[in-house]
Amino acid sequence: MCQIELMPVLGWAALFQQEKPQYFCGSCLSKWECISGRTCKLCDRPEVEEEVCFDCVRWEQDEKWFGSLKQNLSLVVYNQFCKEVIARFKYRGDYQLSYPLAEMLREKLDRLNYDFLVPIPLSPERKYERGFNQSEALINALGRQPLSILTRIHSEKQSKKSRNERISLPQVFQLTDSAAIQDKCLVIIDDIYTTGSTLRHAAKLLKESGAKEVTSLTIARG
Repeated sequence: MCQIELMPVLGWAALFQQEKPQYFCGSCLSKWECISGRTCKLCDRPEVEEEVCFDCVRWEQDEKWFGSLKQNLSLVVYNQFCKEVIARFKYRGDYQLSYPLAEMLREKLDRLNYDFLVPIPLSPERKYERGFNQSEALINALGRQPLSILTRIHSEKQSKKSRNERISLPQVFQLTDSAAIQDKCLVIIDDIYTTGSTLRHAAKLLKESGAKEVTSLTIARG
């Protein structure tokens, strides 16, 4: 992020073990706020008093959305530093950032039981603007094959909509192949969980089309 030269730490471990790649300096690493402590068991919102936060209670009380998304897991708080990293990756085309971000996801992903990783798709118009799909880039950087079976209808950017507008949106995704996901456990990969609308739209369609369960994994929790 800051372009400072990274100096490798030399020691016996470097001679006999394969070291993890180092992408961030100590200063940049300290700017991430890792999610820890008490969190909502459904969306990973930090610092909640109840097991399930108020937003998730409202989602689950709605028959339309009940049980569509089993759980969301996130790594860090969407603070100013995280916002800068994701903006550079997502909107300014820094594809190389997919590798350090994917490494951040790897440990939590390895704990999950799943059959396929499903990226959140972009509309053709949005993909043309950005040059690549950031969710697919993260999966590829993990060394996995994305199951790209969702397509997206072009619409106004989600970030411009209020929470109520996002919840009341008609289905924004379409499925290209339902046979591949029958009775399968899926993990949706995306960059940020904000209101949960995008992920629940995708999860709802996947569940209704035959998936056994759908979890999501994101870098940040907004």
